[in-house]
Order: sequence, then structure tokens, then C-alpha cells
Amino acid sequence: QVQLVESGGGLVQAGGSLRLSCAASGMIFRIGDMGWYRQIPGKQRELVAVIRNSGSTNYADSVKGRFTISRDNAKNTVYLQMNSLIPEDTAVYYCHADIRRIDVLVIQNYWGQGTQVTVSS
Repeated sequence: QVQLVESGGGLVQAGGSLRLSCAASGMIFRIGDMGWYRQIPGKQRELVAVIRNSGSTNYADSVKGRFTISRDNAKNTVYLQMNSLIPEDTAVYYCHADIRRIDVLVIQNYWGQGTQVTVSS
């Protein structure tokens, strides 16, 4: 089994900061891309940021310059530092990872349970 456990969500005023963490655990052989998505009720889940094993990153245009994704491969953990938050960032944030398990030959998609981020105006 593999689990992604998120932490760090909460309520913050506009202009404030939050840091999300997501730790992968279990029968992990290798982790590929890791990323963060977010979803507003009634809308599709959208990519916020992704980081590859190489360290290269991509961001949604709406968060460029405000959010920073990073990873600690030794801890199988990905982070999302969110600065200058605005009310439009309010959503449930989900961690994602491409993981190959020890007992499975193919890479599979894994998701965290989601963490609520609410930005008040």
C-alpha cells in the first residue's frame, strides 16, 4: 500500500502565507513527478504546480510568482509554499504523485485526501 498524507491547510487572510506538505509512505520503489492540484466545488480539479525528479517545475499562470513547489526526496515529501494569497486561491488542495511500488512493475497515480485552504478578504 502507498499513502499520501497532506498537512498545512487552514484559514488565512488575504496577503498571508501557508505551507502545504505531503508525505508519501508505504511500499515505494520510486517516485516520479509530484504535484499539487486544487478544486473548487462545481469545478474541475486544476493543476497548481508540478515538480519532477530533476527538480524542474511548472506552475499555473494564476500562481506564478506567488507559489513555490519543492520536494525532499529523502523524505518522499513535496511542499507548496503559498505567499500573497488571494480569496481566489480558496479551494481544496490535493497532492499527487506518480509512484512505482515495490511489488508492481508499472507507475501508478496516487492522490492525497485533500486539505482545505480558505483565504478571507
